[in-house]
Amino acid sequence: MHKGKGMKFVGDSRISADKKPNMPKDYSEYPGRTEAFWPNFLLKEWLVGAVFLIGFLCVTIAHPSPLEGMADPTNASYIPLPDWYFLFLYELLKYKFASGPYILFGILLIPGLAFGGLLLAPFLDKGPGRRPHQRPIAVGMMLLAVASVMWLTYESAEHVDWEARAEANKPVASVEIDKEAPGYKVFESNCMSCHGDSLQGGAAAPSLIGIDRSADEIMKIAQEGTGSMPPGVFKGTDKELKQLAEFIVSVNEEAK
Repeated sequence: MHKGKGMKFVGDSRISADKKPNMPKDYSEYPGRTEAFWPNFLLKEWLVGAVFLIGFLCVTIAHPSPLEGMADPTNASYIPLPDWYFLFLYELLKYKFASGPYILFGILLIPGLAFGGLLLAPFLDKGPGRRPHQRPIAVGMMLLAVASVMWLTYESAEHVDWEARAEANKPVASVEIDKEAPGYKVFESNCMSCHGDSLQGGAAAPSLIGIDRSADEIMKIAQEGTGSMPPGVFKGTDKELKQLAEFIVSVNEEAK
């Protein structure tokens, strides 16, 4: 362009004499190499995200999370487990090099190096190619991370009987205890010290709400014991024993 041609002088600056509309580039000039972000690329992202979201929702409906009862800090026999996305870290802390005197390695150093490596992967492998074999460092680090997380998660959850765990710790329905009932008076003098004033259980005995036992079975357990409960705990008469069993059965029928 010749000096001054097609230009207007405004003070010491030069601006174009012809105003051009702000139009996006014609991507047809580069077939197969690029595409417009809106709506082409964004639509593909939304479609892929929708497929994964629907799949995730189907899995949660088919295999719902087992809800358990209210946490009891006095229950020393209960073994808590983290949510599934933290199970691999839970399993890592079982190994000798990440527990005990080396606990800082398990909770800080090893996870910090792993996640830090994933964050640095794009900077360590700056190759222009997008195919896996063209980016060996980034792809290798990602595959190692995915395999490690899957293996540790499997090792952590493989031995757990999830159905038995959910059954043993199922939520207990909230029921209103009739403390004026004759059976409650018997319960108060024989069972309250271990099973709690509302049959909720404690450190020494399980909850009596949510059990599926007949009156005869309850009477037998009260006299002969079961598990950690020794025989001879009940000191009342046969009439009081029957009142106690019927009271416990009535509470569980109300909780259903």
